[in-house]
Amino acid sequence: QVQLVESGGGLVQAGGSLRLSCAASGRTFSSYAMGWFRQAPGKEREFVAAISWSGGSTYYADSVKGRFTISRDNAKNTVYLQMNSLKPEDTAVYYCAADPYPPTAIVVVAKGYDYWGQGTQVTVSS
Repeated sequence: QVQLVESGGGLVQAGGSLRLSCAASGRTFSSYAMGWFRQAPGKEREFVAAISWSGGSTYYADSVKGRFTISRDNAKNTVYLQMNSLKPEDTAVYYCAADPYPPTAIVVVAKGYDYWGQGTQVTVSS
């Protein structure tokens, strides 16, 4: 069983920055593929960013490319999402997800992940 706990959400003005963290349990975190997703009110959950087990490969949704950066610290069992130049349309609940046995280095579909955190609210005011 893998437990994920997100933190770092909050209220920020447009153009501002936030850094989300996701702490994971499990002694083999360094083998997990990790991802961030978000869900805005009335919308489906959407992919934001993903990172391979080593951190050597990353992938981003077009909507956040160049503004968001996903990274991980395997020594701390933590994955991060640095969000810069935030826009009101980035407002959503952000979830991290883990795939302990990824079939590929990067997992971009929600159904590919086995474990999810509870989410952290990000609100960007205009």
